[in-house]
Amino acid sequence: MAITAAMVKELRDSTGAGMMDAKKALTENNGDIEAAVDWLRTKGLAKAAKKAGRTAAEGLVSVAVSGGTGVAVEVNSETDFVAKNADFQAMVGKITQVALGVADVDALKAADLDGKSVEQTVTDAVAVIGENMSVRRMTKVEGASVVNYVHNAVTAGMGNIGVLVALSGENEEFGRQVAMHIAAANPAALSEDDLDPAVVEKEKQVQMDIARESGKPEAVIEKMIVGRMKKYMAEITLLNQQFVVNPDLTVAEAAKEAGVEITAYARLAVGEGVEKVEEDFAAEVAKLNV
Repeated sequence: MAITAAMVKELRDSTGAGMMDAKKALTENNGDIEAAVDWLRTKGLAKAAKKAGRTAAEGLVSVAVSGGTGVAVEVNSETDFVAKNADFQAMVGKITQVALGVADVDALKAADLDGKSVEQTVTDAVAVIGENMSVRRMTKVEGASVVNYVHNAVTAGMGNIGVLVALSGENEEFGRQVAMHIAAANPAALSEDDLDPAVVEKEKQVQMDIARESGKPEAVIEKMIVGRMKKYMAEITLLNQQFVVNPDLTVAEAAKEAGVEITAYARLAVGEGVEKVEEDFAAEVAKLNV
């Protein structure tokens, strides 16, 4: 497979590897980006995980809680100026209230809002505000109690990152601390049981390959992997992470001291996983030099 400059740039952006290392990784893995990332990690040439999808889309994440149900909705726009627009904020707030009564984003788009669908409401707003907008995502959590938190709030309940935390009992102060922790730490799952087994197995194989580079015997490597996977789980699962409020405790231990269990959580960040393609002269030159 031909290795293009765009492929090299994508791999460099996602791993921080050098240009020649990125090109070699792609060549060794027949252009497979995911395999090239693992190859770079095995050789110690990339960070432990790819960077999160760069935030290129703008807009707001809005949260709302009613009883034991919490919802977070992402509404995107082309520029961050729209997020500061009072009309846009009012529309997002209404959409979020509607979201409390539906199951998913498709149902939300079709739901009624002041006599017309949410999707039509957004379409009409495009004509007024003058920018493309869309309801991109929504997520829900339920529990005995639900606490919400918004990071970089531009108005009540809306900002760049929205977090929901479901607890087994009432403890709003602790729930808010956990929500702030989630906003900062961005765990991949609540616990090991909630992780995709394929993701866990892939990480184990990567760690095995890294360990084999040391030349140690297989028996020693097996023991090394146990410790490395435990560390991996402590980094990416919420309950096993060190609690930002008290790093001497894991989040699970802190919850026990607070007299509750964390039963679910959700985190949405504006534009997460969306990337605008922006070409400039420097990028063109970089491509020519590959």
